[in-house]
Formats: sequence, C-alpha cells, structure tokens
Amino acid sequence: MSKQSLNIVIGGAAGQGLATIGRLLSKAVVRAGYHLLVTQKYMSRVRGGHNTFAVRLGTEPLLSGTETIDVLAALNEETLDKHSEELAKNALVVAGDDLDTKDRNALRIPFKELAPKPLFYNIVVLGVLAGAIRLDISILEELLTQTFGKKGDEILQGNLDVLRKAYDWVAEQDHEFGFDGTPKAGKGRMMVNGNEAIALGALAAGCNFVSFYPMTPATSVALSLIGKGAPLGLQYEQVEDEIAAVNMALGASYAGAKALVTTSGGGFALMEEGISLAGVSETPLVCVVVQRPGPATGMATRTEQSDLNLVVYAGHGEFPRAVFAPSDPEECFYLTHRAFDLTETYQTPVFVLSDQYLADSYRDEELFDLDGLPEIAAPLLEWKEDEYKRYALTDDGVSPRLIPGYSEALVRADSHEHDESSRITENAENRTVQNSKRLRKETGLFEEVIGPDYYGEEGADVVLMSWGSTLGACLEACERIDSKKTFGVLHFKQVYPLREEQFMDYLESAGKVIAVEGNATAQFAQLVARETGFFVQDRILRFDGRAMTWEYVLKGLTEIL
Repeated sequence: MSKQSLNIVIGGAAGQGLATIGRLLSKAVVRAGYHLLVTQKYMSRVRGGHNTFAVRLGTEPLLSGTETIDVLAALNEETLDKHSEELAKNALVVAGDDLDTKDRNALRIPFKELAPKPLFYNIVVLGVLAGAIRLDISILEELLTQTFGKKGDEILQGNLDVLRKAYDWVAEQDHEFGFDGTPKAGKGRMMVNGNEAIALGALAAGCNFVSFYPMTPATSVALSLIGKGAPLGLQYEQVEDEIAAVNMALGASYAGAKALVTTSGGGFALMEEGISLAGVSETPLVCVVVQRPGPATGMATRTEQSDLNLVVYAGHGEFPRAVFAPSDPEECFYLTHRAFDLTETYQTPVFVLSDQYLADSYRDEELFDLDGLPEIAAPLLEWKEDEYKRYALTDDGVSPRLIPGYSEALVRADSHEHDESSRITENAENRTVQNSKRLRKETGLFEEVIGPDYYGEEGADVVLMSWGSTLGACLEACERIDSKKTFGVLHFKQVYPLREEQFMDYLESAGKVIAVEGNATAQFAQLVARETGFFVQDRILRFDGRAMTWEYVLKGLTEIL
C-alpha cells in the first residue's frame, strides 16, 4: 500500500513489550523526518488485558488520531479478534506464524527463526515494521544503543543482531507498505507528549517544587518534572494522599517556591479545600488536572473532558481563577508557562486542564522557543517601609507578597478571613472589603484572557465549537467532509474566564454552531450559555472513554446536517 499517512496499531497484552516497540518506532519515524501522532489505549493492569499503541505517521502534518487501521501488528490472538472490523481495505496484518490470520493480507513472522528467545520478540516486530516502511536501519541501531547500553555490551549486541535479522527478513518477503513521497517534517524535531510538555513548560517557568499522589493519567507530569528538574535543584515529594499534596505545595509556595501539584479528577476532588485555602490566603499555585472518565474510579486509563465544571467551580467560597485547556504538546508547554506567570502575578490558583489522550499522545514538534518566553512575575524579598501588610487594600486587588525570612518584616497568612495585617477577624465591614479586594483580581485576569482561535471562513455555514484536545479531530473532519457548505472551527485553549468580545461575532454570524466535546452533557457549551446567553443546541459528544477522532466528528456532522 502507498499513501500520504499510515496508521500502524501495535496490539497485545501488558508485559509483551508493545510500548517499547511503539516508542522506539515513533522515535525512529521522527528522526527520519516524518510527522507523527501517537494514540495509546491501555488497561489498568501490570500484565494481561488488551492494550494498543497506535503510531500514525505521514509526510504531511497530522491533525488527529484515526479509527482506521492500515497495519495491525498483533502480538496475540485477542488483537486480531478485537480489531478486525477496523482494518482498512488492503490493510496488512503483521503477526507470528503461530497465530491464525485467516484470509487476511498477512505478514507472518517466524519468531523462533529470527530470535534466540521470546525476550527478543518485541525487537523482531520492531525490525519487521521498520523494514517494511523502509526506515534507515542506522536510526534504529542508534536508538537501541541509546536504550540498551554501550557498543560491545552483550545485551545490546543481542538486540542489534535480532533487529538486523528481522529487518533483512522483511526485504525477502513480498510485502511492504510506504508513502507517496518523502519525509517533509525535517530532522531536528523532538518527540514529546502532553504530560512531558507540561513538565517542560513548568521548568521553563522556574518551577522548583512539585508534590503529588500518583494518579493515572497525571502521574507522568510529576515524574517527567522530577527526571528533568531534580538535577536543576527541583524539590519533590510523593505524599500519602491528594490532601497532603495540595497543602504541601501551598506551604512551599508560601516559602517562596514556584509550586506545582498534579492530579486527575478523583484526586482533585480531595484537593478542593486546599484550592479554597489558596484563594483566601492568596497563595500562588499551579494545578494540573489530567482528565479521565468518572464518576469515582470510572475508567482510570481512558480519556474524557468531563471535569471542566469541577475545575471551574472547585473550592468553597468565591475567589478568582484562570483555566487553560491545551490542544497539543506545544500548547501544553506555553500555557503551563503562562499559568505560572498568572498565578504569581495575581496570587490565586491557576489550572491546566488536560486529558489522557493528550497526556499520552506523542507528536513531532519543533524545539520550544525558550528565548522568546516572557519573564515570570516574582514576589518581594525586601521591605523597607515601617509596617508590612500582607493583605493591603489595593486598586487592582493584588497585595504586596513578601517571602518570609528575607527581611525583618513579619509575614503571616491563615485560612480565616483576615484584615490587612492578616489578623483573624469576623468584622462585617472588613469581610466585605477583603472579599471585594480578592475579587478585583478578576479584572486583571479578564484583561489577560487568551481568546479562541478561529479556522476557516468567517460567517461559515457551520462552525464547530471545541476546546482542549478535540481541535485536531474537528479540523481534519472539516477538511474531509464532502459538502457544499462552508465550515469553520472556533477553538478555546482558555476556557475560563471568557471574554464575549473575543468570540461572539463568530458564533452569531455562523449559520449553525455545533459543540464538539468529550463529555456527555456539553459542559463547555453550557458554560458559554451561562456566561453569554448564547445557547448551542447541536452537539457532537463522545464519552465512551475513547479519544475524539475525525471519523467520529464526521459521522456526527453527517447525522446533524
């Protein structure tokens, strides 16, 4: 087969090494100059279950995942059974010669001939896939060397021998799949997923403390941050629960750290009292919430966009906040960096709202522009006036924040209502002025809102309204739909607060607006209606735990139009 893009799905049970195959193949693809988009589906098991690692690669930029399989690498019989209906016409099945591929177009691998023992079977599959798409074997050899050790090591040499044997074996077969054209992305790009990009954005902002309780799919944000940040002086703590995580981060922030806390929906529910503490104590905090399906444990390793309301309204009482929802790793990086600046500037919690699909979705990206990043706001270290008032009344609601221990001034904070000097009081007049002071920060946050991006003709017949990780699926669906109508996509990467003047013209001039969301109740459409009065009646909603794809959006458009 030959086309502009291929979707290679590697399927098998946890413990069979499919993630190793997928990651090494993906890295090789990027180093060869192709565009990449990875979608991972996995069960919450150490061994067993059914997992897939989908590598979509192409000569042109890839906007979203796809549900059609061009190449199915089956590591077990279950993979063949589960995905037979998803195979494209003329799809190729790659499987061991001990599996029944029936009458499918198959490349049956003699594992026992190509590898000395089952431990190397995943490297055999890697060599077969790389050889079939004609990747330069030197790229794979370099990757294996970086993965398994120095040249000459016995383990490395064993893997290299198996790789070459499998690669050469493919050349002798009457099967191959490739592209119409040559790689266009160019070399020097990096492979990064959403969680890694969030961690890098935090480090670029000067993050030097993270506390967390492990919770899929957010854990790798903290682990990536620790892996990259510990050599730079980052302090970290894996704590006993999410309550401890958020309170420890607040303590670190009070002491002057740029603090991050990571979690998913169930863990964030436990953090809400701490979020409210950040609001009343006016302590900077960036909170990363990587969504998965609920309620309760729900589906721990699947994806959804159902925690928008939870994050927008989290915490008792009234206090300002900002919520970002990146669509790809690049936005994960830059919006996380911005989140740190806003939380330091306005001394109120700021959120980065992601999801499992984005968290685990590797893409090829240009190197992030570190030199072009703005400076992050910083607290005070000196106080030369007579009396320091932590919660002094100001026109913009932002009081001077002094870090304790750097001056002779007494720095106090607490969880109660307080006066300007942080003394606890229930005075009615003071309560009114202090609460109003905190809420005045909403004006500054409002002025700094990042408006949505619009793609397509203004006044289009149909406008898709999306947020977060659904952007690519909407754009590709609009490209592929066979219709005389004109289409546009209005995409929000900041979902709170909202500024009507930034987007209402697009909605009001559209012939029809359709909300595209990964939840069952169109939470963002409801938020827009509450904030603006504009009600979006037509919706394309997905809440089966799977990522939004262009096929799913296209099917929804066909049904609505």
